[in-house]
Amino acid sequence: MKRTFLLIVFLSTPLLAQFKFGEAKGLFMSVGVGPRFPIANFADSRNIGSGFDVTISYTDNKFLPVFLYTTVGYQHYPGSLDFYRRTDYSSYSCNMLTISPGVRYYFPALLENIVLLMPIVDVGAHFGYIENLHEFKLGTGKQDYIEDFGKFGFHVGAGFSMFLLDVITYYNYLPSYQYISFDLRVNIPIFVKI
Repeated sequence: MKRTFLLIVFLSTPLLAQFKFGEAKGLFMSVGVGPRFPIANFADSRNIGSGFDVTISYTDNKFLPVFLYTTVGYQHYPGSLDFYRRTDYSSYSCNMLTISPGVRYYFPALLENIVLLMPIVDVGAHFGYIENLHEFKLGTGKQDYIEDFGKFGFHVGAGFSMFLLDVITYYNYLPSYQYISFDLRVNIPIFVKI
């Protein structure tokens, strides 16, 4: 997988050099944290989880108010008590590392005088590297084990931005691992050229 990633970066670098971006540009980093709510089949065995992520986003005046971004995140879901009662499990937790490239669109501001408040929507791809810990009750004769695998999907989100602070709700689809996330993000400008 590492070789494939390096090959993609190596081959795409000359292609990116062909684009002529605008003069005004900005590179931003944001840190987000919030609850994760499993839904559908994923909710049958998991409780509400928690997660955090780091996002790097870029824009320039050629395609404002659109921002391109990539998010790397981590989240943890403990097993539900109801699931433990009806199975031989003593612990069934899920850890997930996610990588999510996407596009975010900022609508015109609803408020400008007191505070800047802009509606935002975004959409993108979603990859989750998932690790499930299976631990069983004593006396069941079952062996504990860890399984790990990757899944591809997508995400869509909507919320509000106050430029330095965003509040966004996402629907995240991974086969058998769907969840809704609420993120509170703090945006930090890294590089801005006007």
